[in-house]
Order: sequence, then structure tokens, then C-alpha cells
Amino acid sequence: MEDKLQFRPLEKDDLEFIYKMRINPNVMDYWFEEPYTTREKLKKSFEEEQDNNSHREFILYNLKETVGYTCLYDIDHRHRNAEFAIMIDPSQQGKGYATEATRLIVEYGFNQLNLKKLYLYVIKNNEKAFHIYRKLGFQTEGELKKHFFVDGKYHDALMMGLLREDYVA
Repeated sequence: MEDKLQFRPLEKDDLEFIYKMRINPNVMDYWFEEPYTTREKLKKSFEEEQDNNSHREFILYNLKETVGYTCLYDIDHRHRNAEFAIMIDPSQQGKGYATEATRLIVEYGFNQLNLKKLYLYVIKNNEKAFHIYRKLGFQTEGELKKHFFVDGKYHDALMMGLLREDYVA
């Protein structure tokens, strides 16, 4: 990793970066959404989410530039769990940012939001992501057959979870 990774809440000025990521099919295939949005739709979504207590969005950055985006969503304050998702700019991949970003957001979820559990979905053959999640303590909790359509075919997905007491910083 070239510089120390940090995160901060998503701001309106970050929407152009998010837009570029969200129209990139190679990024969105693993975000499990279509690579289609408009700047107007993105801005509207951002404005609607400002008061959403079940959603936290963050920009990942180092001293030089923005490197990615991550979020906790479907935050359930009663049951104290949330879904984790991350996207790293393709030009920044392979530099260790995904591991560090995941660690930072896991710690935020457990220490700041007092969550009991974080969970995520990953395509079964996405070995790089699977390795990162396992390294940080996520355990496979289930398998979803032919759940995501990527690169012209259906893929199995894994649901992975991490309990606070199983996390080792």
C-alpha cells in the first residue's frame, strides 16, 4: 500500500468519482448491479440517503487521491447487524487497499456503531475477495446457487459473516 488509507463520509463533491465507478461494468459486476446510472439519479439518491439511519457511505482515500468507496447498509439497530460492501477503483487495485479498507470499516461497525455482526455476499470464484474476507475473520455462512449473473453466466455466491467476538484486530 503506497500511503496510509483513511475514510470519511461520502460528500456531494465525491459523486463524480462514484459516477465513474458506477458506469464501469467491471466494477459493477461485483457490486451486483447494472452499470447504469445518470449523474442526476446519483445526486437524487445521495440527497435521499442523507437522513437514512440504516446506511453509512464512505470514501476511501490516501494522501494523494481517492481510491474507493465502501458502505454499511441495511443497518439493523435492533439486531445490531449490517451488510458490508466495497469497491476499489480499478487503477488502485492490487495495492492492499481492499484489505485495509475492510479492516477499517469492520472496526468502525463494531466500535462506533456497536454492531454485533457484519455480513456480505461474494461470488464464490472471486478468490481475491474471498481471501481478504477470510483473513479478517469472515466465515462462510451459506451458499446461494446461481445467484449472480456476471460475464454472461450465473455464479454461485457465498454469504459470509463476522461476529464481533470472532474479530481479531
